[in-house]
Amino acid sequence: MTGDWEHTVEGRSVLWRWLDGHGMDWCSLHRNGDGWGLFGRAVLTFDGVPGSVQYGVLCDAAWHTHTVTVNCTDGLRDRFLSLRHGENGWLVMNQPRDDLAGCVDVDLGVTPATNTLPIRRLNLAVGVSCEVVAAWVRFPALDMRPLAQRYTRLDEHTYRYESDTGFSAELTVDDMGLVISYPQGWERMAVT
Repeated sequence: MTGDWEHTVEGRSVLWRWLDGHGMDWCSLHRNGDGWGLFGRAVLTFDGVPGSVQYGVLCDAAWHTHTVTVNCTDGLRDRFLSLRHGENGWLVMNQPRDDLAGCVDVDLGVTPATNTLPIRRLNLAVGVSCEVVAAWVRFPALDMRPLAQRYTRLDEHTYRYESDTGFSAELTVDDMGLVISYPQGWERMAVT
């Protein structure tokens, strides 16, 4: 017997395993009105302390991020973060953040899900590179700063990711731009 609540949406759900620590991340990417939504939950350790992160990212049809919410628990501490992007720039917890003025995307440092945002938005041809600046959220403190990044499309499903921290990795993604393999970071375990 099926209920009236069952329906099919355009999108995909994935489960990633964290290769550099102990943890998993479940994420759903799907149409959300005229745009897209990334919704997920990571359960992992922060320096040996058990924690969880629930996140939601809403984008318009062109993959421009406009709303982000994060709930983070590490040990017994709970933290919440909200970001909104509008005509006047980014608001963090309803307060203007002028230092994030050049940021187009958000990079949640606890999940590979947000790599999908610039990959889909830029839609690079093979061999082309593009520099972007993301609002980088670090965990578990939920502090933020602008992070310069470069994406280079190496082939149909591979991108080189580089950041101004000196980090680089070759990401393998599926046809929706969701990470399959993120060396020294994440590995996809299941997909629907």
